[in-house]
Amino acid sequence: MKRALTYDDVNIVPKYSELESRGDVKLNTRFTKNTEITIPIVASPMDTVTELDMAREMMELGGVGIVHRFMSIEKQAKMINELCYMPGTEHIIVNKASPRCAAVGVTGDYLERSQELFNNGCNVLLIDVAHGHHKLVGEAIEEIKTRLEQIEVIAGSVATGEATKYLCEKGADAIRVGIGNGSLCETRIRTGVGIPQVFAIIDCVSIADDYNVPIIADGGVRNIGDVCKGLACGADTIMLGSLLSGTKETPGTIEKIGKWPNEQLHKKYRGSASLDSKKSRGHNKNVEGNHKVIPYKGKVKRIINDIQDGIRSSFSYVGANTIDEFHSKVELMEVTMAGNLEGKPHLLTT
Repeated sequence: MKRALTYDDVNIVPKYSELESRGDVKLNTRFTKNTEITIPIVASPMDTVTELDMAREMMELGGVGIVHRFMSIEKQAKMINELCYMPGTEHIIVNKASPRCAAVGVTGDYLERSQELFNNGCNVLLIDVAHGHHKLVGEAIEEIKTRLEQIEVIAGSVATGEATKYLCEKGADAIRVGIGNGSLCETRIRTGVGIPQVFAIIDCVSIADDYNVPIIADGGVRNIGDVCKGLACGADTIMLGSLLSGTKETPGTIEKIGKWPNEQLHKKYRGSASLDSKKSRGHNKNVEGNHKVIPYKGKVKRIINDIQDGIRSSFSYVGANTIDEFHSKVELMEVTMAGNLEGKPHLLTT
């Protein structure tokens, strides 16, 4: 039986460094085979995380937001179209190489949706399903790329090298890695299925490298250090949901909870497989997620800036100027539970 580790089980080993300033660190990375972003952060295609406002803000900050699929084709296509323009103007704000990404499924109207998204400026589609190592996903990649030769396809979610090989050979342009590890995900509780994220990323990267396909690590991130560890495992980008939830740019209204003058502001955050989310789409079966009310966090820019600062500091501890250098120089060490506790602020836990 294999031994599988996750983020809390490992730390990054500090190395000799000659970096004069963290500000010199470049965070450019590949999102897909043919698109690049300037920070390795991707906003998750969840209906309480990414619609137009989040996608536009992520684009301006140098990352990418994937517009979720739980809406009509017309509404999703309109968001992608508007993503290409500055509000109130007719001027395109993105160059042709910038990823303009939206999610689709693998059944029903997914081909019609894909075509309409492409017609409105989408150049990257994400096949958004829970189990990516599936015949329908492979067929969807082939069908989309046959009909829309210019578009790139991200496939997943997967957690094994074998699944990565299957999707790469079907023509995937990036692989989404992570099963059962989201902050609101109940897959492992309800099904027993899932692989700890550090093991999953390393296994998938080992195969994806042979096909020159980037890896998007999704889930399991509870703090900025986990973002750094995901990159240390070989991921090219990190997909975030809970860290970005509750921000101004997420869909949904800001609600007040409590009585004056002690009211607190909140926004809803829910998993795509939660009963709350499924009911809004007219379903109530195969529930593998939950929902939560999140304290309002303000603008997402503050969160993204904090993450960038953390990544740059992590790179400086390893002596790396770029993500490629970080991948080649970084070393992970397994830590005990006591070692994990030692890494948390002691005074705050006593």
